[in-house]
Amino acid sequence: MNLKKVLTYMTLGALSFTIMNTMVKQLTGYNVYEIVFFRALGSLVITMAIIYRLKLNFWGNEKKLLVLRAITGTSSMTLFFASMKYLSAATAVSLRYLAPIFSAIFAIYFLKEKIKLPQWLFFIVSFTGVIILKGFDTNVNNIGLGLILSAAVLSGLVYICIGKIGKRDHPIVIINYFMLAATLFGGIMVIPYWKTPIGSDWLLFSGLGIFGFVGQFFMTKAFQIAANNLVAPLKYLEVLFTGILGFVWLGEIYTVYSLLGIVLIVSGLVANVVYKSKMKPKQV
Repeated sequence: MNLKKVLTYMTLGALSFTIMNTMVKQLTGYNVYEIVFFRALGSLVITMAIIYRLKLNFWGNEKKLLVLRAITGTSSMTLFFASMKYLSAATAVSLRYLAPIFSAIFAIYFLKEKIKLPQWLFFIVSFTGVIILKGFDTNVNNIGLGLILSAAVLSGLVYICIGKIGKRDHPIVIINYFMLAATLFGGIMVIPYWKTPIGSDWLLFSGLGIFGFVGQFFMTKAFQIAANNLVAPLKYLEVLFTGILGFVWLGEIYTVYSLLGIVLIVSGLVANVVYKSKMKPKQV
């Protein structure tokens, strides 16, 4: 395993998603369906080209699960983008990363997995961060919190769908289903609200799909060459990068409470990833 390569992939992936998030934040003057449409369309062009080049099965094998993953993923992405209108970029990203907690809870019922006591404690740490954000940070309102928590719940279902699909379908096929569904959904829903982009907004809209796909590509590469317990915590670089870029590029201000809440959320989630990775050898 090449540690330098893993760090490079994860850094590039997190930075790509950060740039995409910042672009979304700058486009909140447009309807969320239009943002979803352009984000998905840009990536769809790339995934379709890859499917054609690799001669992959466009429809895949697990069709029902692929459709379910596409619907939940599209819904989650739409709610996440909508929340950016009400929350700072770093707050929205950190709250969206509560998805693994909801995924673990869903896994109890759908995958018959068990959650150990330490994991519940880590989850409590993360939810304490949410409480601090909502209770003490005046920049977090009920609408934004409701949207992003709903996005996290649906994202948790996405993880379950992907887990059940397993290796029976190529990752590009899974992503392509998602991008196709989001393009159709965003394209249809935006018709009454369409607003033709002007000036530099065209560059921002064009960049959404490109940076979104690049982020997915590099993070997938990292997971392919390194153990989950090494790679997964590095996903949260996106929170750090988004906070920095939000402050420098967007002029967002983060209070002590917002920073404390974000740190608790990320700390609880990283601790859970590390704990789960240490559990696996014992379960074999």
